[in-house]
Amino acid sequence: MAVVRWRPGLFGWQKDPFAEMERLQREISRLFESFSGTQRVSTAGVFPAINVSEDSENLYVRAELPGVSPEDIEITTQDNNLIIKGERKIAAEGEDVCYHRREREAGRFQRITSLPSKIDSSRVTAVCKNGVLTVTLPKAIEAKPRQIEVKSS
Repeated sequence: MAVVRWRPGLFGWQKDPFAEMERLQREISRLFESFSGTQRVSTAGVFPAINVSEDSENLYVRAELPGVSPEDIEITTQDNNLIIKGERKIAAEGEDVCYHRREREAGRFQRITSLPSKIDSSRVTAVCKNGVLTVTLPKAIEAKPRQIEVKSS
């Protein structure tokens, strides 16, 4: 029998049933990945590639955006999703330029990422440095771990 870590709301009532359905879908996907031994998900064709991590206070989303100016990036949060939109522009070249190979894509992009816990959207910050966008998303108070004191009767 598998041991499942307890989390608030795992088997009880949730205020947002859609968030619970997304969480359940992630858990099922993770379960199937563990059975098949394929923990990695192919990201071919997905732009920008992202990493999502967390500590006790924040979620961090790091997106690879080489060649994208910070002025061309738009970040929004909606419900429990982070939306990164933008445009990668290629500098105009002369009419006599002939490409032998052109692998770098240009144009508008959008990536929507479901976040693993609730955030305080009023304190979200973002920094773009060396082609890597780092979005810091502070966890909502109800999403932070809380230690409960045990009293003796």
